[in-house]
Amino acid sequence: MVQSETSMEKYNSLSDFLKKFFIPSYVLSPEDEPEAQISCTTAPENPILVFINSKSGGQLGAELILTYRTLLNDKQVFDLEVETPDKVLQRIYLNLERLKDDSLASKIQDKLKIIVAGGDGTAGWLLGVVSDLNLSNPPPIATVPLGTGNNLPFAFGWGKKNPGGLRWSLFWILMRMKHPKEGSCDITLKLPHSLPRIFPSDQENMEGYHTYRGGFWNYFSLGMDAQVSYAFHSQRKLHPERFKNQLVNQSTYLKLSCTQGWFFASLFHPSSQNIAKLAKIQICDRNGQWNDLHIPQRSIVCLNLPSFSGGLNPWGTPNPKKQRDRSLTAPFVDDGLIEIVGFRNAWHGLVLLSPNGHGTRLAQANRVRLEFKKGAAKHAYMRIDGEPWKQPLPSNDETVMVEISHHGQVNMLATQNCRSKSMYESSSIIRFSNDEDDSSVVENEEF
Repeated sequence: MVQSETSMEKYNSLSDFLKKFFIPSYVLSPEDEPEAQISCTTAPENPILVFINSKSGGQLGAELILTYRTLLNDKQVFDLEVETPDKVLQRIYLNLERLKDDSLASKIQDKLKIIVAGGDGTAGWLLGVVSDLNLSNPPPIATVPLGTGNNLPFAFGWGKKNPGGLRWSLFWILMRMKHPKEGSCDITLKLPHSLPRIFPSDQENMEGYHTYRGGFWNYFSLGMDAQVSYAFHSQRKLHPERFKNQLVNQSTYLKLSCTQGWFFASLFHPSSQNIAKLAKIQICDRNGQWNDLHIPQRSIVCLNLPSFSGGLNPWGTPNPKKQRDRSLTAPFVDDGLIEIVGFRNAWHGLVLLSPNGHGTRLAQANRVRLEFKKGAAKHAYMRIDGEPWKQPLPSNDETVMVEISHHGQVNMLATQNCRSKSMYESSSIIRFSNDEDDSSVVENEEF
């Protein structure tokens, strides 16, 4: 909401400027009546709903709520620790339907935009809710970076430090586990908000299985990077008072990477930690063909945006030779494909800090399927959009299957600094990654 002096010149006061974003209470809640509102003869230019995770960014989330409620109608600013976005948006859109003959309410619905402030998990949660509503005119969404990594706001040009438009692809994560026998793996899981258990009546439900499904917006990762993230989140839940500064949070994350063995994985962890030892992985190519994918690395990331781990780009942009020989493309946000990248250890990941550095490019696909083998390990660490969990793996004849598939698209607000690109942007300037010497970047020449 920060505007230059030039853009403010046509407004006589700050209050006039803020009317651009103000939504009358009766539009938001059926309990309020128009007569009780401040007169508003014309619709606001940019009516917004604001969702803030008050626990994100140390104390900044709570302070941001107070700021927005001071500037706007406090009923259009929501604390996600108090009320979930699905209940809020369902209530508002039901009220808008009730007011469909009200010209002001109709104009507000047509122009409505959403701001979500929090980490990547918070943003993914709200994006999933908007997608599930199946609106004919879904509101564009902007993200405010309040988390540790802030990959989503960075990818769309909103920055990665605490305080146009694109069509962005959505992928489904579907996880299915066979009902365990008594005494086998525990299925009491603390999964991300974006991965709820489906209803028994859902067509994806299978008898004898627990099935979970949700939106995958930025990335899905499996392996040691998710293990470090899980340790970080566990520490933050135990000692929230120690995690009130973004710089301190990132320093703690680095220390945990060392203590978890991520930097020295090849020395202290056996080859059984390789992804290939844990699961059978298949990908579906552009022609609809399923193929096996061998992954010797200890961590993989399935990317839907060119931003990971605080704004790094693990895929990069393959040079013309790689694009021709392996049918690889730049990471577009609307091509229906995800990029699969592998890492041996944290030292391998440090190559992302070098100019045009990238990880091991494994494949691009519109569907990925992981079937975990019984007895390979007791559990695996997984992460969706910054939210990690510890996944029990089969010990007898149970099955754990994870499938990622393209589901649709959503509108995102983007700035001129947006690093995410559309496959239809012919004028984009593309900087190719340095692929001349793959040995410094990838584990095997075939990758």
